[in-house]
Amino acid sequence: MEPTYYTVIRIDGDYAVLLSDEGIENPVARALLPMEIEEGSRLLCEMFSYRLL
Repeated sequence: MEPTYYTVIRIDGDYAVLLSDEGIENPVARALLPMEIEEGSRLLCEMFSYRLL
């Protein structure tokens, strides 16, 4: 599985909506993401693990 880069476009309760660099929206449970995220944060997803850039 290739690494995927995302931008947090919206935080909606227990979910964050991420936009991949390919233009695909992906809602993800905030429990799976770093606590420090905010709208506009950049993330790297490798092997289903998200890391703040």
